[in-house]
Amino acid sequence: MAKKSFEENMAQLEKIVEELETGNLTLEKALKRFEEGMTLSRACFEKLDETEKKISLLIKQQNGSVKKVPFASDPQSNVENETENK
Repeated sequence: MAKKSFEENMAQLEKIVEELETGNLTLEKALKRFEEGMTLSRACFEKLDETEKKISLLIKQQNGSVKKVPFASDPQSNVENETENK
């Protein structure tokens, strides 16, 4: 079976949350859907973590060279890094 994309997992997770919020499921069905949701949530977090590790910014220095800078999850940090490196 092919691995689902991040977007497919998120869509399925949202559907599960909606089902659980209705309160119309039996306890057994709700528990099963909760377990499925946790599995999907874990897969989404792993994909985000993997992606974050791959992201790096290439910042052009004033002298024309290129410097590889780790991606900061705070967008303001990226702006500050870019400003400091100019």
